[in-house]
Amino acid sequence: MNAFTPMFPTRRRWLQTAGAGLLLASPGLRMAFASSPQARGKLVVVMLRGALDGLAAVPAVGDPQWSALRPPPADAATNAAQTAPPLPLDATFALHPALAQLHRWYGEGQLLVAHAVASPYRERSHFDAQQLLESGGQRPFELTTGWLGRALELSGQRAVALSPAMPVALRGARSASTWTPTRAAAPDADLMARIAQTYQNDPMLSGLLDQALTQRQTMGGGERDRGMGAGAGSTAAFTGLARQAGQFLAQAGGPDVAWLDLDGWDTHTQQASRLQRQFAALDAGLGALRESLGERWADTSVLVMTEFGRAAALNGSGGTDHGTGGVAFLAGGAVAGGRVLADWPGLAPQALLDGRDLRPTRDIRTLLAPLLQRHLGVGGAQLASALPGAPKGANDLWRA
Repeated sequence: MNAFTPMFPTRRRWLQTAGAGLLLASPGLRMAFASSPQARGKLVVVMLRGALDGLAAVPAVGDPQWSALRPPPADAATNAAQTAPPLPLDATFALHPALAQLHRWYGEGQLLVAHAVASPYRERSHFDAQQLLESGGQRPFELTTGWLGRALELSGQRAVALSPAMPVALRGARSASTWTPTRAAAPDADLMARIAQTYQNDPMLSGLLDQALTQRQTMGGGERDRGMGAGAGSTAAFTGLARQAGQFLAQAGGPDVAWLDLDGWDTHTQQASRLQRQFAALDAGLGALRESLGERWADTSVLVMTEFGRAAALNGSGGTDHGTGGVAFLAGGAVAGGRVLADWPGLAPQALLDGRDLRPTRDIRTLLAPLLQRHLGVGGAQLASALPGAPKGANDLWRA
């Protein structure tokens, strides 16, 4: 049963949320929600697809091996993307400078950083790793439903994925729905080429067309047209979706859980400049989420996670290859933040997994289990059903 009832769309509401441009038909849908039983605060999960480089997001600047593993780039173009120094967290760790808003939350005690984390997966396939992380199993495709979906089915609460398709994590919950802004079909490429040729001798019309196409790409349409998925690395698109998620959760009788995706983290080449844009998109989107939640931020938890980390050393193309240990973030008004949760394994050659990866020392399910207990009221045998085989959850993730 679909728990969401679409209302008539208003163009202004979505355009205020995600920005506008010519050729971007986007009346968003305003949703109405029935009351939710046993609401225990709101939960948002942000999935960074493509494998975030945790050592770029949270560099271990105090580790003796750091500068040898990640020396400053020699070329000027890459160096320009790294001119700002990392933002200090403690004696060992810092944050990427593009995550300025998250750094402020850390200073406010509302951001917890979990480093050297991983799922039970130890191979390097995006597809398998994402399926395992979202299903909550111990092997890929062992389970066909998701850890959130199973917990929602037990709790009777509701969720919305701001995504064209239902993510694996929410499968199994009859109370989960998806939402995306309405978009017109992408114009045919041959048609656009003929229009551009027609306009080429008219400075005003050709300029307007270029501006419209640029705006469309900024909003994520260009990436989707090339088969990369809407909003892949687009600051405006992710910010709009994150703001809408906050509005849904803050709405009277709104859902209890929201799911967001941000693509574009598979940085095999020239990752410095690419990650600068990706981190800016993530930082802006999370800021918009908090702003739109308003007073509900106080009882909301936001988990940011990725399928696995990346290799500790840069490759010959200025990027990083698939790895193992990575980083996760937990943010929210009640989060016991301002600290890095890490049993740090070190970056010495003998400490690296297979001589190349950050060795994971914490199972990410130790973060998932407490989230289900706090926000969905799932514990005991029910928790074992939602997260079979999971280790004991971490303590003291929230302030009393």
